[in-house]
Order: sequence, then structure tokens, then C-alpha cells
Amino acid sequence: MEQKSLKVLDTNKTFFSKITTNITKLLIPTKVSFNNIIITIKRNSVIKNYYNYTVENNEEKKEILLKKYEDAYVLYLESIDKYILDSLYKKVKNNTASNFEKTALSKYYTIVSLKEKQYLEYKYKKQEYLLNIDYESLSSQKKENALEKYNDFYVSKMDMLNKGLLKNYSVQLSGNKNEEIAKVYQKIFSTLETYASDILPVKIKLNKTNDMVNVIKRYEEYESASVGKLNEIDKIKQKMTLINLSRLLFTHSLPPIVAEQCYKEIIKQNNLIMLNATNKNKEKTAYNMLIELIENYNYELLSTKIYWDKPEEREEYKIFQEEYRNLKNIISTEREKEKEILFLKSYIKYLRKNNIKSEELISKFKQKLTEFGVIKTIKNSYKSEGAYVKKEWKFQK
Repeated sequence: MEQKSLKVLDTNKTFFSKITTNITKLLIPTKVSFNNIIITIKRNSVIKNYYNYTVENNEEKKEILLKKYEDAYVLYLESIDKYILDSLYKKVKNNTASNFEKTALSKYYTIVSLKEKQYLEYKYKKQEYLLNIDYESLSSQKKENALEKYNDFYVSKMDMLNKGLLKNYSVQLSGNKNEEIAKVYQKIFSTLETYASDILPVKIKLNKTNDMVNVIKRYEEYESASVGKLNEIDKIKQKMTLINLSRLLFTHSLPPIVAEQCYKEIIKQNNLIMLNATNKNKEKTAYNMLIELIENYNYELLSTKIYWDKPEEREEYKIFQEEYRNLKNIISTEREKEKEILFLKSYIKYLRKNNIKSEELISKFKQKLTEFGVIKTIKNSYKSEGAYVKKEWKFQK
């Protein structure tokens, strides 16, 4: 079987070289359709083997079918890698490539450059890139029948690759220096955003069962937060919806402790926006976003937390949770005010307990609590009278 595959590749080498020379529209991803016989054959093979593997119940047979599926998958990726990217390279080299093609090749080599230092990231991202190219080419050709057969396999593989990426980034968060951690957060949010915008809609279309109801709800929240041109605060909200979505889709690959870190990171970003705001309107918008972030962090994340490193923190949260629940008993006109008071007092306590230097921020929160009447101000009405005379002090021996 292996020898046959090698012969097919060798036989078509000259054939495809001739086509590459004569047809300028060959093998161009996403925007221009392509008619690659080898890729089509390999794609059909991997879909067939994937289906056979998923429907088989016998464990012994399933193991054999898994091996066939994995072998077919490797040959499929090799066909995309060889014939698509070789074609792009020739076009760029001959200065006949479009800007899109140049960008596609540049992205490919950016991924390849990860191989030496970040092999796991390279392994997952290269597969993701090649699969996406073939998926986009099928979509652009509007081959509905081919897409329908391909989608199950595509979503299954993309799920696995994104889980692998997020797990890898989660490990990197604990092992990196502070200056590198910001980049890891960017990669986490970028991975979640790409999945939510490109893969999740396909997954939802395939599976509209009751299991997906909560996922669809979270996806709609993400969609709503992603409409139009996003400013700094809009992007913070978008990231918040992505973390909430990840709690349903990537519970193990992005564990609760990492989700907590991600929440703290976007809260920190939002605080910087609030402190550096050049006008009152922007500061107020950032403040409102902070209140929303604190509520989501406590309700969406901490309320589902099972394992606590410090028992005293769990007890503190129980008290907070009880106070939060009691807000429902307050009339609606006062509820928002009391909620803000609860959140601000809790957050000030958190900042001080964790030795987070943010006196300017705490001062703003105290000012807000003063406006709510929680902190009383004492007016200094004392006036001193008389003249002050400078006196030289001498130390007595």
C-alpha cells in the first residue's frame, strides 16, 4: 500500500509540473478555485476512512480502521503541502503572485519558523493551515456535496487541533517569563476568535441538538460583541465572550485556572484604558465594562469552580455569592447601585490582598463609593488663629 502511494506521487510529479507551467490558476487557495486531482483523491480517501472509523463499534476493528484513517490523513496533508505551496512558491519567485498569494505563502513560512522553538505549536498550526486552505477552496467552488461530506471530518480535526493549541498555550503560561506571557495571552484569544468565527458556525450547522443550545447562546453573544468596527473596550468585551464560550467548548484544554488568568488579564487591560482615558465618557465606558467583567468573572467562572487552592478564598467567595444572590430581593431601582457597591468593595479588597499597586484606581473606586454614600467624608471646619514664629531647636546634652 505504501509503495503504491509513492508511485502515484512520482507519476504525477511531471504531470503537475506541466500543469503548473501552463495554467496560472492552478492550486491557489481560497480566492481562486483549483482542480487538483491528487488532492481530491486524497481528500475522498480520508473522508471515507474517517467515516468507517467513526461508525465501527468493534474495538479490534476500530483500531485497524484508525490506523488506516491516520495514514490517509498524512497522505492528504502531504498532497496539499506539496502541490499547493510549491505552486505558490513558484508564483512568488517568478513575481506573478497576487498579494493574497504572497500573504498566504508568508503565513506558511511564519508557521514553519515555529518548528525549532515551538514544535507543538508548529505541528498543530501547520495542520490547521493546510486544512483551512482546502476547506476554503471547496467553499469558493461552491461544491455543496463535497462540503457536506467533508464537514464532519473537518470539524472533528479542527476541534482536536484547537484543543491541542490551547492546551499547549496553557502550559506556556505557567512556564514563561512575564514579558512572554502577554504574547501567550494574545495567542489564546486569537485561537478562540478564529475558532468562534470560522469553525463554530460549521459545527452548529452540523449539530443543532439540545446539547448545543448553550453553545449557540454563547456564540450569539460573541457575534453581538463582534459587530462593526471595534474600539479598545469593544475588544475587551469580545474577549470576555470568548472566555465564556471556552468554558463550554474547551473545559479541559483551557482549564479553569487558565480561564481565571485570562479574565484577570482583560480586567487589567480594561483598568489601563480607564486610567489613561482622555475624556470622561471613555472613562465611564471603561468603568461600566469593569462592572460587567467583575460580574461575569464571579458568576460565569468562580461559581462553577470546584477546586480551590486556598480554603479561605472559597469561604470569602461564598459570602460574596450570598450577598450577590440577596440583590434579587432589592427593588430594581436600587439593585444596580447595590451591585456596583458590592463589586467595588470586593475588588478593592482583592487588589489590596494581592498587593497590586493601583492607588490611583482604588482612589477612583473610593470616590465612587463616596458618591453612593458608603464612605462618609468629614469636613474639616477647624481654623487656627495667631502668627507662627520660626524657632530654632537645640538638642540638650
